Amino acid sequence: QVQLVESGGGLVQAGGSLRLSCAFSGGTFSSYVMGWFRQAPGKEREFVAAITGIARSTYYANFVEGRFTISRDNAKNTVYLQMNRLKPEDTAVYYCAAVTGFRSASYYDTSAQYRYWGQGTQVTVSS
Repeated sequence: QVQLVESGGGLVQAGGSLRLSCAFSGGTFSSYVMGWFRQAPGKEREFVAAITGIARSTYYANFVEGRFTISRDNAKNTVYLQMNRLKPEDTAVYYCAAVTGFRSASYYDTSAQYRYWGQGTQVTVSS
């Protein structure tokens, strides 16, 4: 059974940076597309970024605007989300998700497409 464990959230001032990590276990990591989503209080869960398994192609939500970078280390079974120039509106619980697939990363931009989810990590950006 695939398990995902996020870490790296916390409190940061606007303009600061955080790096989220998601540790994967229970499957062949390189076969999985990995995604990051977030959910702010009172809002629906929204797509942030996705990365494919072997080719490591990436795709981002428009609001990222070049501030975030998704990456993966297939040797460590870990996916990362480097977040720079954080804004108060980035405050949310951030979730890691996984699904097997071999399409381009842009295909995997909705939560319904993912099979496995982590428990989430809180990111709070103060103004």
